[in-house]
Amino acid sequence: MRASSKRGLVSLAALTLLAVAANSCGGASTHNNSGTPSNPTGNNVQKIVVNSGPANNYANGAFTSVTVCAPSTSNCQTISGVLVDTGSYGLRLLSSSGGGAFTLSLPAQNGSSGNPVAECAPFVSGFTWGPVKVADVSISGEHASKVPVQIIDPSFLVVPDNCKNTGVPADNTLQTLGANGILGVGPFPQDCGNACSQSGKGNPGLYYECTGSSCQVVPLPVDQQVQNPVVLFASDNNGVILQLPAVTSPQTSVNGVMIFGIGTQGNNSLGNAKVFAINGNGEFNTSYKGQTYPAFIDSGSNAYFFLDTATTGLPECGDSSGFYCPTSPASISATATSGSVTNTINFTVSSADTLFSNNSSAAVFNSLGGPNSGTFDWGLPFFFGRTVFTAIDARSTPAGTGPFWAY
Repeated sequence: MRASSKRGLVSLAALTLLAVAANSCGGASTHNNSGTPSNPTGNNVQKIVVNSGPANNYANGAFTSVTVCAPSTSNCQTISGVLVDTGSYGLRLLSSSGGGAFTLSLPAQNGSSGNPVAECAPFVSGFTWGPVKVADVSISGEHASKVPVQIIDPSFLVVPDNCKNTGVPADNTLQTLGANGILGVGPFPQDCGNACSQSGKGNPGLYYECTGSSCQVVPLPVDQQVQNPVVLFASDNNGVILQLPAVTSPQTSVNGVMIFGIGTQGNNSLGNAKVFAINGNGEFNTSYKGQTYPAFIDSGSNAYFFLDTATTGLPECGDSSGFYCPTSPASISATATSGSVTNTINFTVSSADTLFSNNSSAAVFNSLGGPNSGTFDWGLPFFFGRTVFTAIDARSTPAGTGPFWAY
């Protein structure tokens, strides 16, 4: 997941381990071709809202509420302002010590030596640090029991040097994260998988076992890692659908829905959506100006992030760093491809400096774009006016086994 604040301060990005983040293609193609009802209801439907977030500093952030409970108890807390992210995996909640809303006491996830486990979760533009806890998770009418979640907590022991020295800043406060947490509902079940379960040099070093004030990298079994809670639902557990209205001008907020399951109920059929199979890195291909890039679809990215290399291409902003600022709105065309499936997507990139300065109360923009080397990131603007499906790895759907994205 990659995201920037309205002021251009990059606050979140896709987990670098799997390089899975997604973008969106703006408001040019806004018809709903999925067959899913435009106003779905049911126990698998959760409201989401795109607004400036709990810190009032976000542009194009899609937020929802999540209820967490101490396992097998009625000791629960509902957390609002949680960022919905199809480009990462697992639930992360910002503790009150970082300015977040989370205050509930949860049991610790312990390592093989019986000591608490913590995680350093690397995103493109920052890392989150804190202990792994175990919680029951409820969203709409869906429930998952004993889910490993990360509690983002800047006061938890001492951040290890190899976590601090990743080259990106900490996203451990409300102002830097811009959210009360992250709900990672991307196309994989865990945030690391087999790599983090092995010992030695192949372990990327996300998980730590802590004794006293010292934390050391340890292998952690896959089922103890931070989990995409959707895979632990009793049903509707093969994917997620995000549905947002078309946006043609800056808005203060817009409402949408998150639907759990693909082809499991009458409200989540694929219809005639185009299906883009993805590889083990969560990528398909996107061609732009004669170059082909690995690409992904990421509701946690607040703009189209891609590299414009032409000498007459898009200039970067002077004030809103991390975004493009063309002198007039630029019409962009890029082609998504996966096997024999192809789709040309037309969208617009406008000057972020102009958008932000002329719309001081707005938080929803359909034409934000920014530079990104090496990949094509279809961020949240892509979701406006579309129904976007995220199918989870190894889960069966009417269109075949995941992982894939479809719209």
